[in-house]
Parts: sequence; structure tokens; C-alpha cells
Amino acid sequence: MAIPWSLPARHLDTASYSPPRLKKLAVNQETKISQTYRDAGVDIDAGNDLVDAIKPLARSTARPGADAALGGFGAAFDLKGAGFKDPILVSGTDGVGTKLKLAIDTDTHHTIGIDLVAMCVNDLVVQGAEPLFFLDYFATGKLDVETGRAIMSGIAEGCRRAGCALIGGETAEMPGLYQEKDYDLAGFAVGAVERDEMLMGDQASAGDVVLGLTSSGLHSNGFSLVRRVIEQAGAALDQPAPYDANESLGAALLAPTKLYIRSCLAAVKTGHVHGLSHITGGGLTENLPRVIPDDVAVVIDVATWTPPPVFGWLADTGSIATDEMLRTFNCGIGMVVIVPEAEANAVSQILSQQGETVYTIGHVSKRAPEQPAVQYANLTDQWLAGGAS
Repeated sequence: MAIPWSLPARHLDTASYSPPRLKKLAVNQETKISQTYRDAGVDIDAGNDLVDAIKPLARSTARPGADAALGGFGAAFDLKGAGFKDPILVSGTDGVGTKLKLAIDTDTHHTIGIDLVAMCVNDLVVQGAEPLFFLDYFATGKLDVETGRAIMSGIAEGCRRAGCALIGGETAEMPGLYQEKDYDLAGFAVGAVERDEMLMGDQASAGDVVLGLTSSGLHSNGFSLVRRVIEQAGAALDQPAPYDANESLGAALLAPTKLYIRSCLAAVKTGHVHGLSHITGGGLTENLPRVIPDDVAVVIDVATWTPPPVFGWLADTGSIATDEMLRTFNCGIGMVVIVPEAEANAVSQILSQQGETVYTIGHVSKRAPEQPAVQYANLTDQWLAGGAS
């Protein structure tokens, strides 16, 4: 069963099921037994209860262009009402990956929704787009209303932080496909940018300065490898983290992905940003080439920041080579901002005023055809150990 909800009263997806068919007849030789959808493991009432719980959460994310009143088969957004004149729409979709397994195993669900929003909207802002609205897809084996409420509260919190409206979604209960407590999440975000302000990845040039904005930890990438390291090390999620005795390993690893929307939009409005790169799966190595022209390279000096200790612990415990760490994890830098050298201090100050910790981590240089797009300075096998405790 799938229960969608959206802007502008709740409805049930007739493509997923038809009410007249909810009761089916099972026939044997002696009697006919009326069966229900609940008998098959799907609880329509629980789905409706969750939709009711979502209503105030969605209303709390209202913004110009969306009034966050539930109902209808589709969700609407008024671009003119949001203040745009000649907008380009930018869309993105993502999930949280196997970080969900840690949330399920620790019964901690109130922050995973923040991850979901962040993974989507951080990918919009790198093109200069302001996130406008967000939709979610929540699939589970057996719907637990309290778990669903916790997840949705995180999604709403992420939307509030990003300044976008939660205007629709879908809840699917699918016994037989998922184990009872297992669930999966997907998010869908749409943003807009004025046509002449869009970042296209073609503006960076030799001499530009590369600024790095710190991450809040692992964010939501590389958790299949993280879980493998945990398993091989015999580490317990409910015990103190090996690198931080002040919180459990599970809580430390579940720190939500940082949202860079407000700070990066403030920087973009200066007109001096030549490129933004969200450092997700693939790390600095794989993500930076996506926002620079083919004739330049980004030179990163890793001595300019100290990676958080979780990365040193993973590298050491899992015997993960430094270059593999840099192409799997963010290693402490969650967003990169490329700016002209003359404007670097001014943009850095704006980012700091927005609450970011900013490091000057490198520069853009001319690139020969045989050279890699991302080059590292001061990189040693012991580099990550500097952040381990």
C-alpha cells in the first residue's frame, strides 16, 4: 500500500490499491473467509495516522510560494510568488544509503531525515539554486507510526534549515519486500536560480582560491565501508566511540549531514563565486572535477586543516589507504567554494558570518592534459592520524 500526501487532504493512491478490492474472498470446500489488507500485513489506519502526524510538520516549513496545506493529487508551487523573474529550475534526488542501518540498529530516527534533505538540497545550491520545495518517499515492511513521526520530524527540520517547503510525499508499507523494522528513504528537491546567476562549472580559472567549509563528520557517504570496519573491529554502537569517549559510537556516526544552503546562497549573491562543490561520495578527488573546466586543476594542500578524528580512526582501524579515504569520504571538508583571489577574504568573511568554519585549502592552476584534475600537496600516509585521538 502506498499513501501519498501533498499540497493542497489526504488521499490514497488508487494506482496502488482500490478500496472495493480491499476485501478478497478466500474459498475452501466448507466456508468463505473474508480477508483484509491488514491480514496481508498492511495497515491503512496506521498510514492515515502518520499522514495526520505529518500535517503540522509540513505546515512548519511554509515559505513564499507554498502554503503547506495538505491535499490533492499533486503538489503546487508558485514561482512568481517566490519572487523569481526568469528562473531556471534545478532538481535533484538522493537517499541516505546504508547509514539507515545504523539508525535502525540504534533505534535512532530523528536525525536521519535531516540527512535526507541535506543530501538533496546541497546538490542544488552548487548551481546557485535556492531550494524551493521537497518531497519524500518512505518505504517500510511494517509501518510504525512513532518511527515514521520521528523520521518526518527530521525531514521537516532539514527543510526549515534549508528554507524549503515540505509539500508532498509517499508512505509505502510493503511486507515481504522489507523486514518489519527496515525502511528506506528517498528525497526529491526542486530549486530555482535566475538564469543569469546560474553556476555552470565553467568559471574557475588559474589563480582562483579554493575555500573549504568544514563538515559535521561523515555526513551520509561511505557507510557500507564504515559498517564493514565496525564489524571487523568488533566495535559496539552503544559503547563510547573509540575516538570520542563523550558519546556512543552510534550517536557519533549518526551526526546529521550539514546543510550549506544559507551560507552558500549568501556567498553566491556577491557575484564572486566561480564554483561550488558538494563533497559527497567520491570525496574531494571525484567531486571537484565536476565544477571546473578541463584546462585547469585544483591543487589541495591537506596541511591547511585537521580532519575530525573519526576519519583517522577509520583509516587506522580499517587499514584504508589515504588516497582511498580521499575518494570515499569528505575527510572534514563538506563544501568547496572557488573564488577569485581578490575576493577570497570578502567571501570567506561572509561565509564565517553565516556560521561556517572556513579554511583556504588550495588554489586553481593551469592543467596539462596528462595531469589529474585534483592534485594534493603535503599528503602523507600519516595525515589523517593528526585528527585521531
